Amino acid sequence: MSRFGPGVTLNDPAFIHETALVYGKVTISEGASLWPYVVIRSEMHEVRIGKRTNIQDFVMIHVGNTTQTIIGDNCSITHHVTVHGAEIGDNCLIGINSTLMDGVKIGKNCIIAGHSILTEGTEIPDNSIVAGAPAKVIKTRDNGAANIMNAAFYFENAKAYARGEHRVTDLPEFGAAMQAELEKLGQNKG
Repeated sequence: MSRFGPGVTLNDPAFIHETALVYGKVTISEGASLWPYVVIRSEMHEVRIGKRTNIQDFVMIHVGNTTQTIIGDNCSITHHVTVHGAEIGDNCLIGINSTLMDGVKIGKNCIIAGHSILTEGTEIPDNSIVAGAPAKVIKTRDNGAANIMNAAFYFENAKAYARGEHRVTDLPEFGAAMQAELEKLGQNKG
């Protein structure tokens, strides 16, 4: 993990695949993971990846001309997503092959459906389900718990990959970790 330049801060990520490319002022938080062929560049402004957030295969993250990229905690940025100068709140899932353009702001607990295109300056409120090109809110629902569980799965998977284990669901401690996460979520609700 030491192959990145001086502007990159690694705050104990769970896993960074050897093919990930990270340049400029970028912070990767505790428990986060970068999967195969992720590219993150920040020649100006900054990119911040939150705790236990997973950046999946072939994701491209960049900054805008006037906008930084901030991704909250417990987010899943799924395969082939492009995030360009956007802000994403905690506990969000951004679906496969979606595009988020400059100035997009997504609230907490949201799901962005696969292949969605969020045009410049789009603002999405908390607890939204969004789809389309251009994307719009199609439903309102608190998706936080489901999105946290997805992030927890990727966190456990990232820890396993870091140890060279590639079948996390076969490991005896996996079920216990997921059950503990569910229980923690249940305690936070009540």
